[in-house]
Amino acid sequence: MGAFLLILVLLAPASAQVRIKDIADVEGIRENQLVGYGLVVGLNGTGDKLDSAVFTRQSLIGMLERLGVNTRDQESKLKTKNIAAVMVTADLPAFSRTGSRIDIAVSALGDATNLTGGTLLVTPLLAADGEVYAVAQGTLTTGAIAARGAAASVTKGVPTAGKIANGATVEREVAFRLASLNSLRLGLRNPDLTTARRIADAINRALGPGIATATDPRTVALDFQGRDVIDNLARLQELRVEPDNAAVVVIDEASGTIVMGANVRVSTVAIAQGNLTIRVTETPQVSQPGPLSNGTTTTVPRTSIQVDEGADKKLGILAGNVTLRDLVSGLNALGVGPRDMISILQSIKAAGALQADLQVR
Repeated sequence: MGAFLLILVLLAPASAQVRIKDIADVEGIRENQLVGYGLVVGLNGTGDKLDSAVFTRQSLIGMLERLGVNTRDQESKLKTKNIAAVMVTADLPAFSRTGSRIDIAVSALGDATNLTGGTLLVTPLLAADGEVYAVAQGTLTTGAIAARGAAASVTKGVPTAGKIANGATVEREVAFRLASLNSLRLGLRNPDLTTARRIADAINRALGPGIATATDPRTVALDFQGRDVIDNLARLQELRVEPDNAAVVVIDEASGTIVMGANVRVSTVAIAQGNLTIRVTETPQVSQPGPLSNGTTTTVPRTSIQVDEGADKKLGILAGNVTLRDLVSGLNALGVGPRDMISILQSIKAAGALQADLQVR
């Protein structure tokens, strides 16, 4: 496993506050996911094999019939490799209006090897309710490079997935009348009861008492009865509060990343780190006989053995209620590298000395 990356997340001073719009969203104002099935044409022999991709064959025949071309009688003779079946996905932003353009992503569905330079034909994009909200079409780009020879091939990126900037046109709007609502709710991106209360207090001080109420760690209810909703929303989103954070240590073993919050505390604990390491090195040498002798050339083994018992590693004691900075400094003083940090943190947690939530992913 490669070297681990240790990230220290130090909270800013109390005077460094953040805007409410950066830590909370207005419930109901969100994106909607769209999906569609389509065909990409114009590929340079890198499309689906029609013999194995039955859905591509049937889609091609159906498309040609809609355009007035009958190929049912010649279905077995369709051998083109310049077409590929794809799935098209997109995010419909909140308050998108009819005629506006959105970006789309295109991914191969069959055994196509490269979609670079292909053109997506008209593809309806549906939402979860089964209604068509946008129509996509255009030339896609993959940003990938693929080259193949008789004995070797080189691929950079993913040539079977691409994007089309402004590749879809919105045909249907999602009905949401924000200005006519009397009550709304703010949803915190990182649920915390202290942060929710601070947000409610800041809104009530700025806009008037009784407008905001923290109902749970994620939600702040807003009562805009008789008020201009848009104006008050714009004002409250610019208010600044100091978010509170729980003491959390996150370990991602796959990428070797450790993230520790500034509120992490460690009780009195003793740490010893060191392992027995044995290194065996073989450096054989060639022995040749002297001139005009009857000897033979031979290989003479040379073995070097080194034993490291970790004698330079000492037992260290971290005082009670130390901060994150003290914890890291203490581990560094023991000569602990990032590679061993994960197992040490897990051991400290198992001993009950780590006053934080340890999350291993």
